[in-house]
Amino acid sequence: MRNGMIIVGMADLNAAKSPGALTTLGLGSCVGIALYDAVHKVAGLAHIMLPDSRLIQNNGNIAKFADTATVRLITDMTRMGARKELLKAKLAGGAQMFAFNTTNESMRIGDRNVEATLKLLKQLNIPVLAQDTGNTYGRTVELYADDGRFLIKTIGHGTRVL
Repeated sequence: MRNGMIIVGMADLNAAKSPGALTTLGLGSCVGIALYDAVHKVAGLAHIMLPDSRLIQNNGNIAKFADTATVRLITDMTRMGARKELLKAKLAGGAQMFAFNTTNESMRIGDRNVEATLKLLKQLNIPVLAQDTGNTYGRTVELYADDGRFLIKTIGHGTRVL
């Protein structure tokens, strides 16, 4: 914890009740999945690295993958009093950090992370209210459990609130 902020590392997730806040640093091709229940003031944040746990043999860290991290985050949040049907999502990250001279799908990891996350949230009936994804720069995010504010900080591209 730093300045009252719960730090969510890479391939990690956590949840907080108001007045708590969560942050994750250095979202490049990774995606920050922010979930929020405005009624019960419970927030959850996952820093996922890969889109699908079923495509990787060594997939023991459920927080690393969009499919398993999101489900676990929902479980953790409901244990804190959130209700799944009240959850809303916001996303950040999914950048293409390096230029490649190939059309190889596996090199589009940022895009694939965003696509997998959006598809899963749709299947789970969790609306995505906003996203700051893609481009070629990294992001650091903060999620506040008191009001669901999702602050996105970038170097050279300013700060946004979703």
